Amino acid sequence: MYPIIVLSITGLLTLFLGLDNPKSKWIVPGTLAFLLLALASNFADWNAPGQYFNAMVEVNNSVIIVESIIIITTLLLVLLSTGQFEDENAHPAEYYALMQFSVVGALIMASFSNLLMLFLGLEILSIALYVLTGSDKTNLRGNEAALKYFLMGSFATGILLFGVAMIYGATGSFDIHAGTSLMQAPMAAKIFFYIGIVFTLIGLLFKISAAPFHFWTADVYQGAPTIFTGFMATVVKTAVVFSLYRLLATGFNFEYTLWSKILLIVIALSLVLGNITAIMQGNFKRILAYSSISQAGFLLMGLVGLNERTFTNLAFYSGSYVLATICALGVLMTVSRQTLKDGRPNENVDVFAGLFKKHAGLAIVLFIAMLSLSGIPLTSGFWSKFFVFTDAIKTGHLWLLVLAIVMSAISLYYYFRPVVLSFKNGDDATVEVKPLHIAVLYFGAFLTVLLGVAPQVFRGLF
Repeated sequence: MYPIIVLSITGLLTLFLGLDNPKSKWIVPGTLAFLLLALASNFADWNAPGQYFNAMVEVNNSVIIVESIIIITTLLLVLLSTGQFEDENAHPAEYYALMQFSVVGALIMASFSNLLMLFLGLEILSIALYVLTGSDKTNLRGNEAALKYFLMGSFATGILLFGVAMIYGATGSFDIHAGTSLMQAPMAAKIFFYIGIVFTLIGLLFKISAAPFHFWTADVYQGAPTIFTGFMATVVKTAVVFSLYRLLATGFNFEYTLWSKILLIVIALSLVLGNITAIMQGNFKRILAYSSISQAGFLLMGLVGLNERTFTNLAFYSGSYVLATICALGVLMTVSRQTLKDGRPNENVDVFAGLFKKHAGLAIVLFIAMLSLSGIPLTSGFWSKFFVFTDAIKTGHLWLLVLAIVMSAISLYYYFRPVVLSFKNGDDATVEVKPLHIAVLYFGAFLTVLLGVAPQVFRGLF
């Protein structure tokens, strides 16, 4: 609970840091200090589980770990964002404040015990992201992406809210455990509850870009500034996946037969549409957008294979996906800013041509990130997929496992396109990298390999 309070206050303080000078040199150090303070305060409740705000928020060690992943992810993204907002029209103080407010929403979603808090967290998270998506006013694609994200996101939120209303109508409570009162009720008494589960799932599945609620993803990923694309792909997905886990494993676990069938359809569609469509993309951010749709399917496999290790496996998968995505987008940010196309950073796959010759370190980081996302051994991505595949097979979903393996094989094509290009001959231009940025990328690549070689380093925490 403490990081929610800390970041709510520090977000306002960040705005004041840019009051006189929107590009004050203290904004980034201040934001990093605020995030570190939030991370430290997060462990004040370690081994001291409790409930707050009339049992609307619950804190335990599992919640603390998820919140730590979210905060650390934001820290890495802020470190990579230095030097990204030098345009005369940029307002970094506002951007970093909105990032902190968005993290507040993500933390609420990770710890809610009441459906109203789920809705509140989702709205705090989303509204800040709508603004950040369109923060570059000179980019027409960004303006279009922000409007599209806002409109479709608003519809999705309305659907989720309708689901919450149905659940309240059926149980008389917003508590996520209230549905247990209907366990022995006849089917006729459960109809509104079932409708509520379906609509609530749709609202949340939209946020993690799961098919068929994914149509906004590629345009928004491409149009948003790359640093905020990274924020959407990592922080948002982590928060929503664990809100789904809390909702399904804790609140609606007795209706596994109902929601697992819905998830099976969504998983199959996400794996097929995400991987097949990614093959046809030429823009690297669009490739990662469709990759994220596919990754959402893999993450949801962990929920379908619900067991006592599901939380651990989801946490490992989220951490692995976060590291690989930050590394991939971090390399893109560095390279694309130095290779302009039509006056804007070139974000097409061909921007990586000859990267190994220009900067071997960046090429190796990109290589490791793509290996992890595709699930190749000796990277954390391999174990991530292995754990969720194991969960799925334990619940008897052999066909889903076969589909996932086939789609993983297909994904090798688009994941290795930038890698192959990076080792080919390109132009003779050099790539300049800030020491801080390369340090963050090396750190992410190192952890990706470490967790691939010794996954128990992380899983031993549980």
